[in-house]
Amino acid sequence: MKILIVSDTHRMDDNLQKVIRAEAPFDMLIHLGDAEGSEYLIEEWVGEDCQLEMVMGNNDFFSSLEREIELELGPHRILLTHGHYYNVSLGVEGLLEEAIERNCDIAMYGHTHRPFLEEHMGVTVLNPGSLSYPRQEGRKPSYMIMEMGEDWVPHFHTYFLGRN
Repeated sequence: MKILIVSDTHRMDDNLQKVIRAEAPFDMLIHLGDAEGSEYLIEEWVGEDCQLEMVMGNNDFFSSLEREIELELGPHRILLTHGHYYNVSLGVEGLLEEAIERNCDIAMYGHTHRPFLEEHMGVTVLNPGSLSYPRQEGRKPSYMIMEMGEDWVPHFHTYFLGRN
């Protein structure tokens, strides 16, 4: 199973469309918030055979997306959130605590526009960064791919786009 993970596209969709084309085919796309209305377009871009999971971000003012999603994939419980309700800009401790309380072994968030991938207390915590407004050193747009084989062991890869 191949899963494309993105966040904080802020309706600047050129890079998202490039990544969708470059990474196809994939089984699922996870968007961790701040699509700002593009959520309706993303459905068309990935096609009907791709499972789409999207949560609302702090800039998705008129969105009907869920604030959070708990997703089960094989033996994994995954918490999807934008992260602003857990103050992720100050650290992942609040999100980690919530994931443990909900028996999730993977927690995905956005909001900070910085890629992040660490394991704490048996929970993999990740942020794909932003495809539109990256804030990490070097400021390259980023996304992640999560791959799982028949053994359901997740492998995470962070990718960066060059500046045009």
